[in-house]
Amino acid sequence: MKRLGLILLLVLSLSASGASAASKIEPSPSPKWPPVGFTVKGEIYAKVPTVKELVGIASNSKVLTAQLAQKVDGVLICQKYSCGAITVASTNGCSWWEVKSRVRGPKNLEDTTIITFGTIRTTTTGTAKKVYKTILLISSEDIERGNKISNINVICHHAPATETLKTNVYTPTQS
Repeated sequence: MKRLGLILLLVLSLSASGASAASKIEPSPSPKWPPVGFTVKGEIYAKVPTVKELVGIASNSKVLTAQLAQKVDGVLICQKYSCGAITVASTNGCSWWEVKSRVRGPKNLEDTTIITFGTIRTTTTGTAKKVYKTILLISSEDIERGNKISNINVICHHAPATETLKTNVYTPTQS
């Protein structure tokens, strides 16, 4: 199991892209190897995509598009809750991916001391060698607070999974 400890920050505030229906959508070019602009440790490459990059990635991924289209109380999930994303790849491929991260932000409106509200543990299926995968990290902390997803730790597992994959579990910190 290879670990990549990253301190990457992201506040995702997804909104309509503003592209008109008449705009022509072109497929993204094949990614280059080794990835440019990624943090690398051992065999693992990781990068927090910008909102623009995430929209482009989602346009080519039915799975990611479906995740981003989830609604809570009639609002898109990442417009209601603090979300993050990480794009990963591995030189050797992975049987499955595990991502651990923290949700951090101001304690409250009066006290802007940054605290950890909770952790997110996300699992997903693996990738072949040199294949990119973008993983969405979803909390249940209100986005209005200005929270960020940080301390992202990516793990590429080589042994078969012994647990259910495609999970996203947010655990609030005990106060």
